[in-house]
Amino acid sequence: MKILIKNKDINEALKKVSNLGFVPTMGSLHKGHEYLIKQSKKRCKRTLVSIFVNPTQFNNKKDYLSYPKNLKKDLNILKKLKVNFVYIPDKKDIYSFKRKKIIVLKKENKVLCAKFRKGHFEGVIDVMDRLTNIIRPNKIFMGEKDYQQLLLVKKFIERKYKTKVISCKTVRNKNRLALSSRNQLLNKKDLIKASKIAKELIQFKKFLRKNKKTKYLLQKKLTSLKKNFGIRIDYLEVRKKNNLKSSSIIKNSRVFIAYYINKVRLIDNF
Repeated sequence: MKILIKNKDINEALKKVSNLGFVPTMGSLHKGHEYLIKQSKKRCKRTLVSIFVNPTQFNNKKDYLSYPKNLKKDLNILKKLKVNFVYIPDKKDIYSFKRKKIIVLKKENKVLCAKFRKGHFEGVIDVMDRLTNIIRPNKIFMGEKDYQQLLLVKKFIERKYKTKVISCKTVRNKNRLALSSRNQLLNKKDLIKASKIAKELIQFKKFLRKNKKTKYLLQKKLTSLKKNFGIRIDYLEVRKKNNLKSSSIIKNSRVFIAYYINKVRLIDNF
């Protein structure tokens, strides 16, 4: 496993590499990241994992500062997985130039998390553009848990580069909770609560398949989740898989939720 720090290290290490798979991360690796890496290793000759907590995608400075970090543990995981390259850049290496054209989300994309986290996806797309430009991978592997992020990045990257963005399933624990680095910020009681919410929404989606009153049932479920779990909810919506337009039927759609347990914001889709 080769650790790359500077952009010149990237250029030197990758100049003769073909069919490169790229897994972008912000560290605090878990089984979800491991699944992405395994998918890359299956489909590509070489795999590069980046660890970079990108400041521009945090619309809350406290959220950025509190984001869980454990580089030593991450490197041990990557070594066991026999990753070929690990890229750990500094902020100045990623943001070494100013954009000629700023990234602006279209009005139709300002839904779900984009509605509640101003500037978040602009920051995500910007850093993914910069990383792709530096690394020039053949394939990028991203998880469906951050579904809106996946669609926006895929559309931008595949339009600009020859790189393909590969969608990978959400990995869940035995209690059906989607794996996330933010789960580390929850105590045992809160993790149990989050698992119960996930299980309830999995059943709720099945229920929606048999009913046509989607809008009414969503509002009813929203109210019951707030009451039963004492959580603050940003949104609970049904949207189409391909373009995230609002949907009144569950076929070819997903249920999306963003909510807070104490001050920790969790997202999921089913």
